[in-house]
Amino acid sequence: MTKERTYTKAGYEALLLEMKALEEAIEKNKKDISTARSFGDLSENSEYTEAKEEQTKLAYRKEELKDMIKNAVVVEESEMDDSVVGIGSFVTVYHRERSKETEYHIVGSYEADPFSGKISDQSPIGAALVGKRAGDVATAELPNGTEVHLEIRATRR
Repeated sequence: MTKERTYTKAGYEALLLEMKALEEAIEKNKKDISTARSFGDLSENSEYTEAKEEQTKLAYRKEELKDMIKNAVVVEESEMDDSVVGIGSFVTVYHRERSKETEYHIVGSYEADPFSGKISDQSPIGAALVGKRAGDVATAELPNGTEVHLEIRATRR
């Protein structure tokens, strides 16, 4: 079973940057462990204990990132139709129920950050928007059972 995860180019590059920063943190952690060992009795050495706990967290995150990078599918936005909503699209919608215009950036599920307007293509609203064009109306059912109607005003990359 494949664990493919879809990313925008920017999202994938962010993963690579995080991996680089993580590798630097691992090297620093190795030095911290070595320094803490020099303090003596490890059974009562809080610096050593903290550094080892950090080592475990860093190793876990490194494995997680390696898996994400290995299974990444980067969407080639240049090959996509700009007029159709897809991953990488910026979509301006009019929420009929709220009488409010909002812009969303459709991203892969691992890049989602709703508080900054980045919504997953697999979220209820994102899934309802994918494949639509300006002028279309998308209906999304939210987790609480409420339906929202979104009139697509514009889409761009």
